[in-house]
Amino acid sequence: MQLVQSIGSDIGKQRSTTLARSVLVGLIGGNIQQSRTPRMHEVEGARLGLRYSYQLVDVAVPRDTPLDIGQIVSAAALFGFAGLNVTYPYKQAIMPHLDVIDEGAARVGAVNTVVFSQGKTFGYNTDLWGFAQGFRLEMAQAPVNRVLQLGAGGAGSAVANALVECGVHELVIADLDTARARNLAERLTSGSARVSALPLDQIAAIKFDGIVNTTPMGMDKNPGMPIDPAMLNPSVWVADIVYFPLETALLASARARGCRTLSGAAMAVFQAVKAFELFTGIAADADAMRATFNAFETTKPWTETAD
Repeated sequence: MQLVQSIGSDIGKQRSTTLARSVLVGLIGGNIQQSRTPRMHEVEGARLGLRYSYQLVDVAVPRDTPLDIGQIVSAAALFGFAGLNVTYPYKQAIMPHLDVIDEGAARVGAVNTVVFSQGKTFGYNTDLWGFAQGFRLEMAQAPVNRVLQLGAGGAGSAVANALVECGVHELVIADLDTARARNLAERLTSGSARVSALPLDQIAAIKFDGIVNTTPMGMDKNPGMPIDPAMLNPSVWVADIVYFPLETALLASARARGCRTLSGAAMAVFQAVKAFELFTGIAADADAMRATFNAFETTKPWTETAD
């Protein structure tokens, strides 16, 4: 009961009995106080006439009783949550505590969205859908014969699966941990794309149509570029999933050289769009949620935690 009360103090509000439909959701993870996701969801919910409450369960906040992921899921169900978003360090740890894992999440090997429905828990990975949707809409007609992906972590796994879904013919994955890159490549070999791993010191010798950064390099707290800028020329498109800052060193360098670019806002917004639909059964307006996301750029500085 003490644990339930502890989580209850974090999630606080239960559903209202007003005529407006109430939706209670949350985000669990570490160092998530400045996440843009709650605001995107609540503003969209209000626009659609919902009493939409998005609560944070931040495991980095000191408390008397440590929060166990299985108990968090049980408590959220008890408090009437419609669903949960999940970020570091729980995207993989939460999977054994769920009843059903979506096929996409199973392929990625991580869950970032949980839906409570009919007494069961369903796990999804909206990062996969989010990157794919953003890429299809904002990078239409971009050449995809050979693409380099930098990073093979949790976010990298979602993006790699999305790139294969988007029709990339040959995907080359490079990571500081070559064994991790090789493992991800092997998990994707059953698809239509040719997928391989390559050490970072060998990528400069190969020509790519596009380059995607899924590493934390370029974040405000981890500045720099993950590749030699000499690899960039106007025939290469560049995508980054980092969104603080939106103009990473990689994207700034790419734009200066005439490259077509895709910022981390696309994946951040579209993963939230999909999660909102899963939570409510209502299609969200991507443009409206993007406007809310962009509003952060004109308000206050904040920090973001890598997934």
